[in-house]
Amino acid sequence: MSVEYKHEQIIEAHKIYMRLVGEGSLPRAEVKSYTREEQIEELVNQFAREDDAAIIMAGDMLYLVPIATTSPFHMNNELIKKLYLPNGATNLDIYLMYVSIIILLGEFYNSYQSQEPTRGFINMEEWLAAVNTRFESLKQIDEENLKKIEEEQEYNWTKILEKWMAIDDVKEKAKRQTGNTNSRISFLNMVKSFLEKQDMVKDIGNNEIELTEKTKVIIQRYYMDYEYNRGLLDFMYQYEKGEV
Repeated sequence: MSVEYKHEQIIEAHKIYMRLVGEGSLPRAEVKSYTREEQIEELVNQFAREDDAAIIMAGDMLYLVPIATTSPFHMNNELIKKLYLPNGATNLDIYLMYVSIIILLGEFYNSYQSQEPTRGFINMEEWLAAVNTRFESLKQIDEENLKKIEEEQEYNWTKILEKWMAIDDVKEKAKRQTGNTNSRISFLNMVKSFLEKQDMVKDIGNNEIELTEKTKVIIQRYYMDYEYNRGLLDFMYQYEKGEV
């Protein structure tokens, strides 16, 4: 049965949606009609679905989130490199960033075995140790099997692994030139900055970060869905160091 909407409801829903398009998020207090009128909420959600996006409510905020690469709000690789990565960055830097994020979130969700976070915060050294552990596990997979996995997932794990391991060379050069020996930490700090700007994590001081409500909702609704992660979570966490 089709639903008939009043003219005023359509106008109000369109206004809310266009504000979300322009700003990305809105305080719930400023869009009370969305939370109080079911038909306006449905209209705004319909507008979002037409753009391959979704409206999520997290804490006191309303967010417009792309859920497919076909969405006009999807941030492509070139834009990420332009806005968030240093000059000369390649797509490989983005893939390494994504893997680092997978591992970070896995630390909060007990290797993705839970629907709710199992910890309140993490410090940067713990995140670094977790990334190192996962890549050490990856190194133990024989080349033939890794190639098969890459074909199945369309994800170049070999190059990503080489990229992370090569940071050791960068670290030594940096040590000789500037005394900076924290290249991997520097990379994770860059990823952290990206996540902060996307309102995904919050710096709580003492070199520690926590997840935002926005991130928690996205993980619960989408991130653990096989359709979205293409089995990457299973792959990243099926091996423990020394048990390949």
